[in-house]
Amino acid sequence: MPNQSGLKSVVLKTVSASKGMTLLTAIIIAGAIAAALFPPLVLERIVNRLIAQQQIPLNLALTYFGLLVVSGLLESGQNIMITKFGQKITHGLRSAMCAKIEHLPAAYFTGHEPGKITSRFVNDVDAVDSMFTNGIISMFADTFKVLSILAVIYYKSKGLGLMMILITPLLFAMTRLFQKRMLAAQLANRAAISKVNNHVPETIGNIRMIHSLFRQKYMEQKYDAYIEESYRATDKSNLYASIYSPIIIFISSCIIAAMMILAALDGQVQQFFGITVGTAVAIMAYVNRVFEPLESIGMEIQNIQSAVAGVKRINEFLQEPEREETDASITFTELSANPKLGIRFDQVGFRYDSKHTVFSDLSFAVENGEAVTFAGRTGAGKSTIFRLLLGLYSPEKGRVLVHGVDADKIPDTHKRELFGYVEQSFHLVDGTVAEQISLFDPEINRQKVEDAAKLVGLHKSILALANGYDTPAENAAFSQGQLQLLSIARAIAASPQILLLDEITANLDSETERRILDALNRVSQYRTVLSISHRLQEHTHNHRIIQIGN
Repeated sequence: MPNQSGLKSVVLKTVSASKGMTLLTAIIIAGAIAAALFPPLVLERIVNRLIAQQQIPLNLALTYFGLLVVSGLLESGQNIMITKFGQKITHGLRSAMCAKIEHLPAAYFTGHEPGKITSRFVNDVDAVDSMFTNGIISMFADTFKVLSILAVIYYKSKGLGLMMILITPLLFAMTRLFQKRMLAAQLANRAAISKVNNHVPETIGNIRMIHSLFRQKYMEQKYDAYIEESYRATDKSNLYASIYSPIIIFISSCIIAAMMILAALDGQVQQFFGITVGTAVAIMAYVNRVFEPLESIGMEIQNIQSAVAGVKRINEFLQEPEREETDASITFTELSANPKLGIRFDQVGFRYDSKHTVFSDLSFAVENGEAVTFAGRTGAGKSTIFRLLLGLYSPEKGRVLVHGVDADKIPDTHKRELFGYVEQSFHLVDGTVAEQISLFDPEINRQKVEDAAKLVGLHKSILALANGYDTPAENAAFSQGQLQLLSIARAIAASPQILLLDEITANLDSETERRILDALNRVSQYRTVLSISHRLQEHTHNHRIIQIGN
């Protein structure tokens, strides 16, 4: 069933869990808005006293400077609290996405490119972070600041107040025009970056084929084209941003000049626009303070609009259908109670999509302790058998049984004790050599790690490293054959009952292959072994070949 949680749910949970911080943020924002209104009012009194040649009390001067300090501190506090609130949202969002990814079916990862999945966790979440730290909350704060300043100007001079009220929407409309242009450029840049993110892992994953077909120049040109596309979009966005601020500054100067001219006229105009010198100074200060948040509002709305696409993609990700829940009541003791039942495919039908059927009626049985090799053409479904056994996919029809239990119902917590999976290539994790074998599983202690390394013949090689088993993996100079042995050690560290071997000798020389096969002969004793490799036939016990496809 789809998970109905989304960004809105994450925000509500964050606010609910951080009520004190949310309340403090609201108080500081309100205080910052109010504090920004008082310094010009005090300055007005000071200027009027100077014009009247009256002495300025020390407490009035200190009040003015004190209010400036308080206003600055509250403004800084507002920025800090908004940033912290945004970080809370971002942390909650990434946590929800990481929790979600654990429940997605394997079909999601085969149907979506790795670069685009990564982009959701990086680019889209960063956009949402910007939406909160430099978007929604700041926009509300700046909007109230503009409204409060307009109210004060109107109170001081109805004419100037009405003038500002009429001009402000026009300025906002101009800001919106720039926003839309910048948003279009940013979306084009985001699309180009997504292409780059997908192009790099695609190139690395197919590097041998690219070299074999001499397509290096083609892949380089594609990469250059994506980078150029991103550059043009970024350049356009920067152009709009660079001319927006000077236009706003010029318009603000013209408005202040017009206000002063109107205020200096005689007759009824003087009555409508008339102000004292002190009030003029105060209004000039207020006008400058109007344009600053107005400009910020434009940028904040731009940030919000830029994040809309990211919010949509994140919500789509969080609402992706999750894999069917495993049966938590199944224990490993129960799985081990009927090993004689072995593995059974009972009239299994499966397809990855509506157009390509992999199996329509696949049936076979593997007894406990038997060694079986699956043979067949490329695309016949040999690797799919392993994915069904591991519960990564569920059959459309029929049943896949392991020791009498449906494979897709076996809890993840029991799978490592049940299955040992050795792939064609070894994938390092960030950690020590020992952690490459244990995969941070607390149930696999150092003794089990060393026993697995000894069984595959790697123990002495690991001890020869600078820090032995505690050597960081990236600093350990392992050959291709040793990495494959390390992969086998990882697979058997939890003493699994079933070994799955997926073309593990396909790219090895004859001497390295011999070492791998000798290690497999040792580790496969008393285990059920399923392999996709004809070359294992002479090195495994009780061997049988099952033909897959035509």
